[in-house]
Amino acid sequence: MWSPSSGRTPGASEASEINSVKLRVLCLHGYHGSTEVLRAQMKPLLDGTKSSSAAEFVYVDAPSLTQGDYGWWHRGFRGWERTRDWAIGLFGQQSFDGVFGFSQGAALTALLAGMRAPDGRTTAQQPLAFRFAIMVSGFRSDSPAHAGLFAARESFALPSVHIMSRRDPVVSPASSRLLAAEFDSPIVLEHSGGHVIPGTPEIRDAVAGFLADMAQGGS
Repeated sequence: MWSPSSGRTPGASEASEINSVKLRVLCLHGYHGSTEVLRAQMKPLLDGTKSSSAAEFVYVDAPSLTQGDYGWWHRGFRGWERTRDWAIGLFGQQSFDGVFGFSQGAALTALLAGMRAPDGRTTAQQPLAFRFAIMVSGFRSDSPAHAGLFAARESFALPSVHIMSRRDPVVSPASSRLLAAEFDSPIVLEHSGGHVIPGTPEIRDAVAGFLADMAQGGS
């Protein structure tokens, strides 16, 4: 098998094998969501596009669902510690190239970014490692408990896409822009739908292009 250190150019069959390697993207649902809900919500964005061939999307339920609850946290960020510990455990067991989040899941994605080791070498203080993030209808946590995460500026120096609606009745575009501003060189995509994961051709193409770039090692 070819490797970058092998000192030779890969043949056609080996190049095909290299290009077939998929990104692993962790997908985080919204407040009243679940794996099945998010999978259905993401279909307009992914079906029939190059995104589905570039990445494996790994859908997970919030730990609250196993206890008959819902959401990643409730008002006042009650339940955040449970979600934080669950995320650390998940990343300890599996590796992910990127994280995709919708609504509250997008807000969680930003908090996970604040826990990210910029160089990929995880520590107790920065226990997560991933290379990029995609957030739809996201918002920034205003909890004092999360101020330290947002202060970890190097952790937010990663490629990011922020998709927001001009007519979102749940998360205002101003809130989504405030979140995007926490990231270095954010890619901002707008649509005219509501509180949804959009499937417009422009956004589908932009996301597919972003994932293709990440699959080629973009940063």
